Amino acid sequence: MAYDAEDTRRRIFDAAAAEFAEHGLAGARVDRIATAARANKQAIYLYYGSKEKLFAAVLRAKLEEVRDSVSIDPDAVAESVGQMFDWYRDHPELIRLLLWEALEACDEPGESERERRDAFREKVDQLVDAGAAGHLPEDARVRACQDLLFTVMGLISWNFAVPRMCRLVLDEETEQAAWARRRETVIEVARRLATAPDAPAARAPR
Repeated sequence: MAYDAEDTRRRIFDAAAAEFAEHGLAGARVDRIATAARANKQAIYLYYGSKEKLFAAVLRAKLEEVRDSVSIDPDAVAESVGQMFDWYRDHPELIRLLLWEALEACDEPGESERERRDAFREKVDQLVDAGAAGHLPEDARVRACQDLLFTVMGLISWNFAVPRMCRLVLDEETEQAAWARRRETVIEVARRLATAPDAPAARAPR
């Protein structure tokens, strides 16, 4: 059977995503990734260069995946937030990767950070162009939409960052029951944030 380089890269990527989500960058082991991927360590270094670059590639791809799968529709914020909530519930590895990145202070290559900034700027521009925070002066609308976007992201992601705490605070028996309640609450809060002209996220800076 001929060697399939693309299939090997995919297996390495999938194994690395699981390894990094479980152990973080410092705790991840290239030999475990190689074993899970049914590949050799040399292939990992050949395709990705280093463990740090592999982590950055996995995180970047996961962020692109959620960006391509769901987005905030300014005309249907509640529905968009519900879709995002469901996506994060079904893909808990992204939250874990982001938490590991924050805990281990991973230094991203400059180009990767610029790509992420540009992606978020695009989402903010979509909100602005659709008329979000339209009651504000033009220079304040971008800041208001940035705050709205990050607030919505926090409302969604925190549920999956600390699922046990979510269950205990809500006094539910299972994480699924807690998430079901939180989904309804997050959608309603997002709807109010998007429509309330005097919401804190929409105030112009002094």
